[in-house]
Amino acid sequence: MTQAIFAGCYRSLFEDLPPLRSDAAALHALGRPGGVCDLGEGVVENTDSEVAAVWPFFGQFLAHDITADRSPLVDRADTARIHNFRAPRANLEALYGNGPVGEPYLYAADDPAKLLLAPSGIDVPRNQEGIALIGDPRNDANLFTSQMAVAFIGLHNRFVDRLRADRVPEAEVYAAARRETTWHFQHVILREFLPGLIGGELTAELLEDGPRLYRIDPDDPYIPLEFADAAYRYGHAQIRDRYQVNASFGPVPVFPDLMGFGPVRPERRVDWALQFAQRAKRIDARLPASLITLPRAISGAAPGTDYASLATRDLQRGHAVGLPSGEAVARRIGVEVLEPAAIGLGWEETPLWFYVLKEAEVLGGGNQLGPVGGRIVGEVVVGVIDADPSSFRVVDPSWTPGVQFGLASILGV
Repeated sequence: MTQAIFAGCYRSLFEDLPPLRSDAAALHALGRPGGVCDLGEGVVENTDSEVAAVWPFFGQFLAHDITADRSPLVDRADTARIHNFRAPRANLEALYGNGPVGEPYLYAADDPAKLLLAPSGIDVPRNQEGIALIGDPRNDANLFTSQMAVAFIGLHNRFVDRLRADRVPEAEVYAAARRETTWHFQHVILREFLPGLIGGELTAELLEDGPRLYRIDPDDPYIPLEFADAAYRYGHAQIRDRYQVNASFGPVPVFPDLMGFGPVRPERRVDWALQFAQRAKRIDARLPASLITLPRAISGAAPGTDYASLATRDLQRGHAVGLPSGEAVARRIGVEVLEPAAIGLGWEETPLWFYVLKEAEVLGGGNQLGPVGGRIVGEVVVGVIDADPSSFRVVDPSWTPGVQFGLASILGV
């Protein structure tokens, strides 16, 4: 029996490297409650990084945008070309969907140039059953990504008002506001998020010279498995044990307390200033208890079982798609290979996801990715934006949003 996948969507960045053959029981032992990847309940001492707590959730918001896809499932054995696969983009499609004509329920009926918000103005729009009406339902999985969508909707709508005040022709307002919002999003990605995650030197290299490993062929776009199923899952290790959401709500864990899929009441509104003041957890190979025992609504498994652990699921995912080891990737790209003692497993070769986390811990001080994780993430993020014919990097490389405009301003801090 063949495996159903999104045709053409995902494949290996290093097709010449053999997959790491790991024992399934050993992977489960690493990821299950009480295993190596379990930070433990209520452990907070000496876990803070230098990174603001907001950034892992911005990274998740970006991941949903890059991996958004609307093409049908097809069989791996089907060799027919699938022409409707959407090339990966960082263009806020997770916000805009197919536009006011294609998905009018995302827009205000009496002013379709504007994206719709809940009547309260503090939540995404929802139907009578509380289900979010947004371009990508994954952004409603937790309070932070849902509230981030609200902030970007607000940014778009403010641009609509500004353009009208500048007497831009009404027929051009929506497209111009969408372009401004998207370019501000891309600016945050390349000028704030990426330098903080992979370092300024590697970011500068990629912006100057372009990716050397990842190139998007317009006729055959894809997302590397090493990115989607390993390196970009670094953010799971940045989740804090507890968050102070606002002055009166918190500290609480992300799950189950901040799980989405329902209306946001005023008392749960995110104070973004607090998310800049709080620190993300240091990147290492340990996940907080809320991610080791996911609620059934998220994992589909009973809390406390192996498959309710996000660590187990990350390890199994990499194994299932045949990812190479972290050491093999390090040798392939010509960077320092971690010593087995630094990894601490006693294995000859290490699952790529685990290796990326240990590399960040050992070489990045828990604040940013190391050379393997940083290279994979940086190449894909810059490559996706550079391959987008509507990105500011292509249309107007000298464009800038102005002085002191970044994520904090977008979030109202």
